[in-house]
Amino acid sequence: MNEQMLWLAAITLGAATVNGALGYGFSSITVPLALLFLSNRVLNPALIIIEVPLNAYVLWVNRASLGAVWRRVLPIIVGLIPGIVIGTLMLSSVNPDWLKFYTYLVLLPLILLQAAGFRRPIKAERSAGLLFGTGVGVLYSVTTISGPPLAIALNNQGLEKREFRAALGVVRLAESSMTAVAYIWAGLFTAPSFALVPWIIPSVALGVPIGAQIIQRMRPETFRRICMSFDAWVVAFGLSKLIHDLKLVPGNQAYLLLLIVMVLDAWLLYRFFSILANQAGTPPEPRLAVQPD
Repeated sequence: MNEQMLWLAAITLGAATVNGALGYGFSSITVPLALLFLSNRVLNPALIIIEVPLNAYVLWVNRASLGAVWRRVLPIIVGLIPGIVIGTLMLSSVNPDWLKFYTYLVLLPLILLQAAGFRRPIKAERSAGLLFGTGVGVLYSVTTISGPPLAIALNNQGLEKREFRAALGVVRLAESSMTAVAYIWAGLFTAPSFALVPWIIPSVALGVPIGAQIIQRMRPETFRRICMSFDAWVVAFGLSKLIHDLKLVPGNQAYLLLLIVMVLDAWLLYRFFSILANQAGTPPEPRLAVQPD
């Protein structure tokens, strides 16, 4: 148990560093790794206890931009309510191994879409926001992860950096607070979950300011892309292992999925850094001299 807790402390330190830099990513990094030795039912409530104040901090730091975004994200927040109820019921009743399998299965394409830089602005923002919020509510209450789909959606809509972080903060504070209430109602806060919290808090307290310093010295898009690559490999490994353990595919053929994801992500990384190199090597357009009349 102590060895597992040390691993959890190390994982959450790295995840908190990512969150401090990007404003999201704590659960996206923690959950795929921690699910290798913990179940959703034990891990999720502990993470919710941490995420409520963490998301409140992100929102407070970016509160100046809240007025520009709260109306746009309100449909998402309303849609969260039925999604969180459905997800909490699923967490209470679905077999833990199959729940891990579905968690990884949903996360992998979302992470790869984000890694590929997928963007497609949606015109019917309000109606789409309600449906999207319900889906995010189910995903978050089952996994405590919502960063990848939220990042894709908010980037699609062209929010600038501070507006993006403020929108992310208010949605994630709403979903974590509502999920905490739903977990209390379902009786999911148990002693094993509370026992994880003391191992996580020091990592968060240390990792968030480290991340804030790192992002000042590195391009945010480069840092985000490296984190997504790591996340894709972890999720692919976890999914392959479950496919093997659940005997869905015979023998080591289950790990072909991991190999495919590694090759695909390597290509996406190559494309990403090639574009950066081309942009860095492109000279600025010359300005036309103004001729006197």
